Amino acid sequence: MSASTPATASSASARGFWERLWRLSGINFVAFAIIAYVIYGYQPQVGASADALTAFYDGHRTRILIAAAFSGLNILNLMWFAAALRTTLADAGQDGWGTAATASSAAVGGLFFVLVTVSAALAYSIAGSGNQTLTSGLNDFVWALVVLSSFPRAMLIMAGSFGLWRAGLISNALFGVCVAAVVLGVLGGTTWLSGGFWAPDGAYARFVWPIIGLVWVVVASRVLARSPATRAGW
Repeated sequence: MSASTPATASSASARGFWERLWRLSGINFVAFAIIAYVIYGYQPQVGASADALTAFYDGHRTRILIAAAFSGLNILNLMWFAAALRTTLADAGQDGWGTAATASSAAVGGLFFVLVTVSAALAYSIAGSGNQTLTSGLNDFVWALVVLSSFPRAMLIMAGSFGLWRAGLISNALFGVCVAAVVLGVLGGTTWLSGGFWAPDGAYARFVWPIIGLVWVVVASRVLARSPATRAGW
């Protein structure tokens, strides 16, 4: 009996470590997203000149590929965050919202993977090949992906927020803020003006909506970290 007690305590400690690690993976996602963004730099706008495209993708090839590596790793952080969210919601009896969070995170991760792949391919060889038409088209394609990814990103926030609220893990006031974030996220999918604040490469798509999403991930991660685990999920 005395020999099994330390083993049981050690097992419980290990489960607690993994539970907390994965529930805080959203914090890692935010940190890596900021690092990757800083390394990547300012991508040329829609319809940028051939010189601007070559200067960015070919001139900053190494930097862009390093950012791609950080971004690829960060997709894993996003998946772990969604898995922790789904486990917490399942523990609270909100399996439907947890499943919606899993589906939306898979869509977000898939779109991000395509976005990172195209950017890396442009920097690795396409931009330096001299095919300016292809380079310009793929650069604009990346911006289109940024806009269209707004919908699954908004769904992830919606699924997580509604699930945590129904589980009693967030207050009504915080839930109201989350609903506003969902609405602002859906609006991000309408940024199709030819220039300015509401363009695919405008301030709303590049800064406002991403910052809203990252803040929500931080808040959700803190909620997950302090939520009691009724069973070992990992």
